[in-house]
Amino acid sequence: MKDTRIDRRLFLRGIGGVTAGVAAATALSACGTGTSRSATGGGKGGKTVVVRDSGGSYGAALQKAIYTPFTQETGISVKVLNLDNAPLLAQIKQGRPQCDLINDAMVSHTKYAKQDALEALDLDRLGSVKSAKIPENQITDHAIGHSFYGQCIAYRTDAFGGKKPESWADFFDTKAFQGGRAMCSPDGDLPELEFALLADGVPADKLYPLDIDRAFKVLTRLRGDIKKFWDSGPLPGVLLSRQEVTMSTVWDGRIADLQKQGVPVERQLGGMRRQFSGYAIAKGAAHVDNAYKLMDFALRAESQAALAKAFPSNPSSPVAYAKLTEDERNALAGAPQYYDKGFDTDVDWWLKNEAAVTKRWLEWARG
Repeated sequence: MKDTRIDRRLFLRGIGGVTAGVAAATALSACGTGTSRSATGGGKGGKTVVVRDSGGSYGAALQKAIYTPFTQETGISVKVLNLDNAPLLAQIKQGRPQCDLINDAMVSHTKYAKQDALEALDLDRLGSVKSAKIPENQITDHAIGHSFYGQCIAYRTDAFGGKKPESWADFFDTKAFQGGRAMCSPDGDLPELEFALLADGVPADKLYPLDIDRAFKVLTRLRGDIKKFWDSGPLPGVLLSRQEVTMSTVWDGRIADLQKQGVPVERQLGGMRRQFSGYAIAKGAAHVDNAYKLMDFALRAESQAALAKAFPSNPSSPVAYAKLTEDERNALAGAPQYYDKGFDTDVDWWLKNEAAVTKRWLEWARG
């Protein structure tokens, strides 16, 4: 499985490195690097749309829940491209994008938009945005958020004598909740400054702009108890399974897999950090009309619910949750009873500050 998270190294380099990207795109065109698949194995001209996604089990779920039903309804063949940001941006800059619709992190779309690499959206052509009640903060001039993943606490249920951590303050309290901790490295996701500030009493709606000095002061209190900085989705589960740590930060979708394996773990969603993925149309796309049609189809509440059944993604549409069974709904971090416990990542703040924060984080982590 290739996680549908931000590519941390790519994010730090920025997708503005167009010169290198042009070379990569040229090589891609010359030797066929990159993978693609088709929902129907056919489709020409006006009956085709090419969408970029990250493949793996997520791509298989999209095929089942979105692409195949879309083709059945419209007759438009969906071809899929797995391509990283830098070469795709280079293609757009050359006026030759291989894809029409881009499925990526909203933070990546923000960077694309700053490079004038996306079409400005006509919301009148996306009726499902209104019917699915997509949150206003996930509707931008160039992209629409369709789902999110949450970063939260995972803990061993057999570690604390029946006590349950209720907040990030408990995560940072190794006297009341003993045992090692694991947190994310910048190679896995954004540095976890927000969690330190929440542990120190900052309200979720007052987090941004982040007080960097205060956050690192709080993190330093925990530094000696952090046994591992994880850089991939499965690693927190491995550490918890081996009892190397009693608590870890984690991507919420990983917990269900651990529980199915019999690992005594649970999640705490209070203070969950949400990061959204969304759709955008590449500037100069060959099949703009079909890209709108596929985006509109994928943003439907019914489509988002179907995807949630096939993959642990959290729909952006609140209407989608009503189309799931109670068990399916309760398994998702986006369920109504959990949603207000979390907060949305401030993409603009991180775009401006991540490089500096990461540099300081690396110095801090080395001790």
